[in-house]
Amino acid sequence: MKSLLFAECFKLFRQSKTYYAVASLLIIEGIILISAYFEGTNIINILLDNLRKTFYLKGNLLNGNLLQYLVLNTLWFHLPLIIMIVVSGMLTAEYKDKTVQTIFLQPVRKWKWILSKYIIAVGFTAFIVGLLFITSYWLCNVFFGKGDLVVYLDGLSFFSAKDASNRIQWAFLAGTISMVFFAVSSLTIAVILKDVTKTWIVCALFLIICNVLLKIDLGTDWLNQFSFFKLNDTWQYFFQYDIPYSRIWLNWLISLFYIITIASVGIIIFQKRDIG
Repeated sequence: MKSLLFAECFKLFRQSKTYYAVASLLIIEGIILISAYFEGTNIINILLDNLRKTFYLKGNLLNGNLLQYLVLNTLWFHLPLIIMIVVSGMLTAEYKDKTVQTIFLQPVRKWKWILSKYIIAVGFTAFIVGLLFITSYWLCNVFFGKGDLVVYLDGLSFFSAKDASNRIQWAFLAGTISMVFFAVSSLTIAVILKDVTKTWIVCALFLIICNVLLKIDLGTDWLNQFSFFKLNDTWQYFFQYDIPYSRIWLNWLISLFYIITIASVGIIIFQKRDIG
């Protein structure tokens, strides 16, 4: 198993699209920071215009914490889409290059081989989110400094600099779990479809549907709580004034259940399918 994991990790970081993905995320992050540098103050002034007429607001609200919160908003679409493209490509590229048949000419168990891909997919996802956190933390705080965080989420909320920093760290952790869900889902879609283009289209469609259904009230608390597409906003709960920890822990457990179930389905399908 160690050899399989090493081989999958080597292949992942040898392919050029992995580095294109990392570069894309850094470019998106850079665009957010540049936009904030030139337009951020105007946006803050518009947002707080009415409050300034009533309260005296002291300090720089356009700071590193606010910029990190804006970077977190890439968790809605940009980040999961890029992760899904790279992760699904770990398998579809093998089918495209006809290397799957060659691999199984050797004494390799199918379930171990595909399991190693799921494990590396999880590790790669954690690496990408961690990289996004580290770069955003460093760049945002160096160029914009620290300060209190203002968030508009069911009304305006203000958090002290230290409190905001802690909330952002936990939000990135929650975001990692959500991104792992999409990564595992994309790999299972690749197992089913095999084809590169079809897999990417279905992955994008899956992500779009999840984001659309996230905003829809399903009518019952049970469906709203346990539907997989209702879990991608768990990181936002850390920016409520009173953090609903019980809801967050439940969401994480439900997400873990979906991750294990979806991965298991992919492994079973791959195990039973003829290689070809």
